Amino acid sequence: MLLEDQRFVHEDLERLEQGISDRVLDDPRHIRDRLNRDHQISGFLDRIQQQSKRLLDIYNDTAGLRAKEIQSISTGDPFDEFYKQLNEIKSFHRRYPNEPVENLERAYKRKAPGEGESATAEIDNLFTGEEAYGRFLDLTTLHEDYLNLPGVQSRRITYLQYLNVFDHFTPPQCPIKRPEKTTDQYFSYVGRLADYLENFLRRTRPLDDLDKIFISFDRDFEKAWEAKEVPGWGAETQAVGPAAPVTEGTGEGVWCPDCAKEFKNENVYKNHLSGKKHIKAAEARAASGSTADSTSNGDVNGTSTSRPSTTSTAKDLKERAIAEREYRIRKLALLMETARSDTRVNVERKQGMTERERQQELDALFAESAEPSIRPSGADDESDSSGDEKIYNPLKLPLAWDGKPIPYWLYKLHGLGVEFPCEICGNFVYMGRRAFDKHFNEARHIYGLKCLGITNTTLFREITGIEDALKLWDKIQRDKKKEKSGGENVVQMEDAEGNVMPEKVYYDLQKQGLL
Repeated sequence: MLLEDQRFVHEDLERLEQGISDRVLDDPRHIRDRLNRDHQISGFLDRIQQQSKRLLDIYNDTAGLRAKEIQSISTGDPFDEFYKQLNEIKSFHRRYPNEPVENLERAYKRKAPGEGESATAEIDNLFTGEEAYGRFLDLTTLHEDYLNLPGVQSRRITYLQYLNVFDHFTPPQCPIKRPEKTTDQYFSYVGRLADYLENFLRRTRPLDDLDKIFISFDRDFEKAWEAKEVPGWGAETQAVGPAAPVTEGTGEGVWCPDCAKEFKNENVYKNHLSGKKHIKAAEARAASGSTADSTSNGDVNGTSTSRPSTTSTAKDLKERAIAEREYRIRKLALLMETARSDTRVNVERKQGMTERERQQELDALFAESAEPSIRPSGADDESDSSGDEKIYNPLKLPLAWDGKPIPYWLYKLHGLGVEFPCEICGNFVYMGRRAFDKHFNEARHIYGLKCLGITNTTLFREITGIEDALKLWDKIQRDKKKEKSGGENVVQMEDAEGNVMPEKVYYDLQKQGLL
């Protein structure tokens, strides 16, 4: 029935467009509600693409089934075709009586604040508490990874300082040298940092065309890499002769290019020139410069061997991958400059707060996010006329006798958060041990046992599986048969000499003439 599928897809597309237009007209106050709306619209757009592709496949009709169905309807007796399709529908629902019917009107309709939104829980799970629904960055784990990188262990920086320099990969902000960047630990670090920033951007901007932005990043990097204009990954040039003291780093001291270190005092700089560490660093720097020159000369003369070329190619590929991640991190940091500055302000503010103040702030944030931001028209009139106040129940606690949620400690005491499913009751889930114990005497459970052919329900407490109940019932029936067959041996007989024996043995001996 391709024509019915075609009609269904058209209706689905129209319902999706209506659902998107209803949500676009909303202007939620809280950031969580805005993200909830944007993620719903993004999901609807993805479904529109899927359904449009399915509809195009139906119209293309590569197998010719649609044309065949149209021909069968347009030719012959229309009543025969009608009853034929009607019998197919009846047989389908006879085979699958519990097949759910999808209500498109309710599926995409914007729910009222009292009904709740199912996607709100998904939004809550998308972000950590530190991120505050996408307002701030959470780089605490990456900060710990950064402190354990080679070259950074001797230079401990705070989390607030890390927020300022996490997208800087050149000295003096980044103390990591170029040879140390080719390690697997650094490669893993920049990969995780780039993935986190990209994922954060996708979570906070679900309606933006981020794939187009990322493709532009790759295209710009290709041009910069070909021109050797990527910061920190240009052609390495070595100075000829002794390096003179130059003022680099913070600009307040003397910079040693061999050791890549800054000295606050010029006398300290002169004294370290005769040290073993400086001599080794200068020799290694000079050797790397001569190696680069000899390699370039060998390439010009055509005398380079294949093995060094293969090694250099693998190294170049790894350097290119690391440079690409660094370039992407810089671009992503520019896009999230507002969230970055807000994160710095938030960290500075929290450092001056006590634990009680932080907890109060979290409670206020949760209470604000739990308030319904959208009210239907006429809600004020209805609330004034009825006089009913909305109950604040973000944890969905059970209601007490007065219509208010029970205390949370009582909820935990009775274990109302523990689920107890019962297969006999149609996979119904009972919340809490008390409700689970009471349901064995309720009509739902007794009716489920009777449907299985079990009459004695008192012996089936704590049994919730259908297979276990049937096994126990079969065992009870077998035991009853054994007791019934064994009841024949209860009758005792006595012979003339006073010997007592079972009835069966007495008659057997009598038939043999032994009595």
